Amino acid sequence: MSKEKITGSEALMRSLEHEGVKTIFGYPGGAIMPVYDALYDHRDKLNHILVRHEQGAVHAAQGFARVSGEVGVCLVTSGPGATNTITGVADAMIDSTPIVVIAGQVGASLLGTDAFQEVDLVGVTQPISKWSYQIRRAEDVAWAVSRAFYIARSGRPGPVVLDFAKNAQVDLTEFEPMITDFIRSYDPDPETDPKAVAEAVALINEAKRPLVLVGQGVELGGAQQELKAFVEKADIPCGCTLLGLSALHSDHPLNKGMLGMHGNLGPNVKTNECDVLIAVGMRFDDRVTGKLETYAKQAKVIHLDIDPSEISKNVKADVAILGNCKRTLALLTELIQSHKHTEWIESFQSYADKEFQEVIEKEVYPGEGPINMGEVVHAVSEATHNEAILVTDVGQNQMFACRYFKFSKDRSIVTSGGMGTMGFCLPAAIGATFGRPDRTVCAFMGDGGLQMTMQELGTLMEQRCPVKLILMNNNYLGNVRQWQAMFFNRRYSFTPMMNPDYMQIAAAYGIPSRRVTEREALNDGIQEMLQTSGPFLLEVCVVEEGNVLPMTPPGSSVNYMMLNLDC
Repeated sequence: MSKEKITGSEALMRSLEHEGVKTIFGYPGGAIMPVYDALYDHRDKLNHILVRHEQGAVHAAQGFARVSGEVGVCLVTSGPGATNTITGVADAMIDSTPIVVIAGQVGASLLGTDAFQEVDLVGVTQPISKWSYQIRRAEDVAWAVSRAFYIARSGRPGPVVLDFAKNAQVDLTEFEPMITDFIRSYDPDPETDPKAVAEAVALINEAKRPLVLVGQGVELGGAQQELKAFVEKADIPCGCTLLGLSALHSDHPLNKGMLGMHGNLGPNVKTNECDVLIAVGMRFDDRVTGKLETYAKQAKVIHLDIDPSEISKNVKADVAILGNCKRTLALLTELIQSHKHTEWIESFQSYADKEFQEVIEKEVYPGEGPINMGEVVHAVSEATHNEAILVTDVGQNQMFACRYFKFSKDRSIVTSGGMGTMGFCLPAAIGATFGRPDRTVCAFMGDGGLQMTMQELGTLMEQRCPVKLILMNNNYLGNVRQWQAMFFNRRYSFTPMMNPDYMQIAAAYGIPSRRVTEREALNDGIQEMLQTSGPFLLEVCVVEEGNVLPMTPPGSSVNYMMLNLDC
């Protein structure tokens, strides 16, 4: 008895449902129209969110994936629809975000003819994705979708691109859902070498000044509790990367703060004083290491990572422990001895006190003068009891937000780390509200980044997503201006911004809003924002020439941090 025959588009819908997909972010067009026609009959199971630009779709899928731990899905048409997702694909690749981008394509018979809205999407995305594949036959749909989701979510997560030829969308095929749990030559969770574990245990047991670097891999691997058990048994202080900030909650006594160029003084200085450096699920980004020639040369380096390509790529590992850190951390914890590193841990306090006195106190508790970005972030974090999801754009708003927002729950930070994509925040925050509708989403942005994807206010209007938008407006491209002040003799070349009236823009989209210009009105504005159901835009007019400090200048050693611009 022959099986029912359905179109490739219908096969896609059933395959997505088989993968557990419930939310899709997308924008229709000619070459993907058969898929959208099939989607019309699946609206009860597949919630499609119509964005206003394809870049918004892919960033929304990223935000969804980062807070939920599921694969984000993006659906677009061919040509410019597909190429508008490229920034998000590259962003997802470097930040290890599991998404599947499905793009329409011209019919297979027209490939290579420069047909209307044809572009070689596979060729464009192969270098910036985990896998990129062109579906040319309807009978390949179930196989391709199953493989795509397996690759996207397994091992070190990342983006997968499916280029869906129009003939494959409309042709008929017999359908049977597929499950992929093995691909030859693809090893998503490499075997852990017991000898490496034993070597690491010996180093940790003998260490007098150990330091753990906590990366996003802890959250991607669901290893938050394993990390906590490990550092508590070994009594090791920790520094967190930008994307790993919520992996160890902010109030944990062993969490000494953020690593990197604008991180906290203690963990950065102590990186070059520790005797054993234990990196967990992080890639030694240049913003964390500073000058590689002087980075942690005194330390034995233990690197835990699921991706073999990261081992010794930037910093040579003395011991490499491959595998999911949920498993490898547990192996270490079982074998290490209990320790107390009281004197070493207490040595961080003098740096914390110095940073508070010279930087934090002035930024968060200024008392007079214009409002500071840091005090805005601190006030919002306090008002949400440090339980909200933080989404940021890129620039000074990002650095201030990540320095002064506090985290008490897992998977609570969504920001563009490796790519540094301005415009990321608004669509990513929309996606985050669908990934975790039970949590408050606070989106911090600057006037520059907001205007890059401001059209997504239309998505916000239509969906009534409860995003709390905090626009910290300084009328500058603030991060570039800071560098111009520090390294280019204050020659502010095209960084001042002429801004629109954001209150009128919010009103045009039916989004409640409030502008705060005086410190006395800040807390009231925050409360109004949090108590308003649905979206809200809080514009705070902040000091125009504020600077993010401390700062390790480019090319400097990680333990050299400027606490003021007179250094």
